[in-house]
Amino acid sequence: MRPPLSPAPSGPPPRPRRRAPLLALGACAVGAAAVGPGCDRVRAVVVDVYPNGWAAEAGATPGGGPTPGAFDGPDAARPRLPVALEPVLRGLQQPTDLQFPPGRSDLGVVLQKGGQALLFDMRSGQRLSTLLDLPVLTRSEQGLLGLAFHPRFGPDGGWVFTNSTEPADEGDVTRISRWTVSIAAGAWTAADPVELLRVVQPYANHNAGQLAFGPDGMLYIGFGDGGWRGDPLDEGQSASSHLGSMLRIDVDHPEGDRPWSAPADNPGRSAPGWPAETFAIGLRNPWRYSFSPDGRLIVADVGQDLWEEIDLVPPGSNLGWSRREGAHCYPADAACTDEGLTDPIYEYPHGADGSSVTGGLVYTGARIPALHGRYVFGDFLSGRVWALELPAAPGAPAAGPAALGRWQVLISSFARDADGELYLLDFQGGAVHRIVPAPGPPAG
Repeated sequence: MRPPLSPAPSGPPPRPRRRAPLLALGACAVGAAAVGPGCDRVRAVVVDVYPNGWAAEAGATPGGGPTPGAFDGPDAARPRLPVALEPVLRGLQQPTDLQFPPGRSDLGVVLQKGGQALLFDMRSGQRLSTLLDLPVLTRSEQGLLGLAFHPRFGPDGGWVFTNSTEPADEGDVTRISRWTVSIAAGAWTAADPVELLRVVQPYANHNAGQLAFGPDGMLYIGFGDGGWRGDPLDEGQSASSHLGSMLRIDVDHPEGDRPWSAPADNPGRSAPGWPAETFAIGLRNPWRYSFSPDGRLIVADVGQDLWEEIDLVPPGSNLGWSRREGAHCYPADAACTDEGLTDPIYEYPHGADGSSVTGGLVYTGARIPALHGRYVFGDFLSGRVWALELPAAPGAPAAGPAALGRWQVLISSFARDADGELYLLDFQGGAVHRIVPAPGPPAG
């Protein structure tokens, strides 16, 4: 896979696309020619049992206070915007997401891969309650992966939405659920779950996991291509499937027996063969995405063998997977066409920069003026963090990013509070860090 929850493609280390995944399981090829039920089962077993050797690369280790990051490798030649990491929460178990209620910076809900949604006082670091504890699957990239507050969530509560991987009669599924949260005397209670969507996941990786409301009030749901490596089921370019797609739904206006509807201006309403809820296709594993202040959708799509990419995603676009990886033909020695595809605005090769992009957010805070208006993102494995100036149009190349630093962390996600300040989640260290100005030189 190489999502933010694994350092390498799911299954064995990278090999040519049509080689057997493991010598002991060599009966099934990785390529698209071997997609029968028997080979599907073999690949699923490999994804489940192949060890996830998650380990942060060397770098500056966060300490008890604000810790500046290191600048080495390619970052040594980049413009620098030094920042520091300030620990806010510790003692978490594989955190996957942090979300703040609308208008709040003092309260946050942290998700743990194992199924818990925990409410914290973000000023004191005190854990206030367990909002949810779901019976999720936890192999590979499965788990409790995303949460979104309804834009009208207020002091008395409201709706929250979760993205989780759970068992079902038809197999492993991604379940998108709505919960009603009540707040009384400061106590939060979640009840009355309603299932919005259920999508079968053929493998335990490339599940994506994010949920996010856009400035238009619609809920955006990103799905990966379903798993394994090389998109053997060709879901990225299969417009009829939810896998490999970005969906956009209206949760405030039910339609028929569904607790949501597809907006009238959705591209899927007019594109032949697309479900009405589809917004874009051609995604491999959109683990994290967000919106710019002017409302544009920014997706960090996790790569396969060679390239990681950042995309501005207009409605109706095809981001190219698996015809392309980033702006390059996939496999690398294949012939392909870019006709009808939207180019990434930024990509980086696997190597010194890292190998698994974690999407972030545009900084809108006041503590770091030089960072204002820039899109902050990182690499899960290398612990590097960068800031990118977004181009004017989708597909236009962005200028090379500024380097913010490098830490010994596995960056599973970023978060932004109501004040526009950013946070970084360390999957391995079980911590949440606030991104703060780098300390200046000693006085005198």
